[in-house]
Amino acid sequence: MDFNLTEERRMLQETLRRYLTDRYTTEVRNGIISSEAGLSAEIWAELAELGVIGALFAESDGGFGGAGFDIATVFGELGRAGVVEPFLDTAVLGGGLVAALGDDGQKALLGDVIAGGLHLALAHGEPASRYDLSRVETSVRGDGDDVVLSGRKAVVINAEAAGYLIVSARESGGFFDLDGISLFLVPAGSKGVTLRGYPMLAGGRAAELVLDEVRLPGTARLGEAGKGFAPLMDAVAAANVALAAETVGAMESAVELTRAYLMTRKQFGRPIGTFQALQHRFADLLIELEQARSAVINAAGHLEAPDRDRQIAAARNLIARAGRLVAEEAIQMHGGIAMTQEYELAHIAKRIVMAEHRFGDADYHLERFIALSAA
Repeated sequence: MDFNLTEERRMLQETLRRYLTDRYTTEVRNGIISSEAGLSAEIWAELAELGVIGALFAESDGGFGGAGFDIATVFGELGRAGVVEPFLDTAVLGGGLVAALGDDGQKALLGDVIAGGLHLALAHGEPASRYDLSRVETSVRGDGDDVVLSGRKAVVINAEAAGYLIVSARESGGFFDLDGISLFLVPAGSKGVTLRGYPMLAGGRAAELVLDEVRLPGTARLGEAGKGFAPLMDAVAAANVALAAETVGAMESAVELTRAYLMTRKQFGRPIGTFQALQHRFADLLIELEQARSAVINAAGHLEAPDRDRQIAAARNLIARAGRLVAEEAIQMHGGIAMTQEYELAHIAKRIVMAEHRFGDADYHLERFIALSAA
């Protein structure tokens, strides 16, 4: 199998890397993180114009990509630059679910998403659900031709900027049943929707969401009633590939910053990178990075395969462990400067560590891999 990028993906990678190197500096990012919105509308629009969002959608949905390697290419570069804009939430999760389940009217929103004019957010996680995608307590009941949603959602990333929220709710079954979960397209500002927003540690914003008797037309449902779990699994699988690629991109930046620092910082009249003990530690980082790259390639290549979930669980577990090691070692070899907000590594290390905890940490994915391998 040829793992080299196609010409189109290579051009996208080069264009995105060149743009982010010139435009997305540490100072710019720190300004975005400290802003009230938590994202840059200008940079979002420019990246959309470059085709970054379109690369995450299939041609049938108005894009020009959408495969596992397209996702990995884009998010690898976003991770290298530490981009905080919500591409994962708007395009991969929200956009992916609309593309998979929407009717013609709902899919019409995708043109605006790809053009950069519309944000989406997935409101699925709940205060008691942790990593369990099937635990949904938010309820929905029919009332004539309408549906009424009630419940709470936790850590809804990009909720404040979203024009639509994709909300999961249970129509039947118990809290952990796979069947009975439906998805609904809820316009922002709908009566009964309350958001409490806050900044996240590694950049961007999220919100706690309360749904108090939110009335929607029956046409707001995405797909079939009670059949939302499988599409959710598909969207989260793509998101896991994106997170894995983003983490590896951030690891690459951490390693490059450490290499430069070791060859610049001097003790006893020579660069500390010439000391054998630090050379051995740095060599370990390179080995971990290569393993992580291979894991991303494997996960991206299996996104449409029958054993997708097992391969992705293996990749997420390996990358979580390797990423944590790279972040810790990079900080150790830098010393105190690595902890300052003005230095690039501080943000990169936070992104690596926090990415592990979305959709499952290392232990969760190890248990999942074991269970899937035994099935």
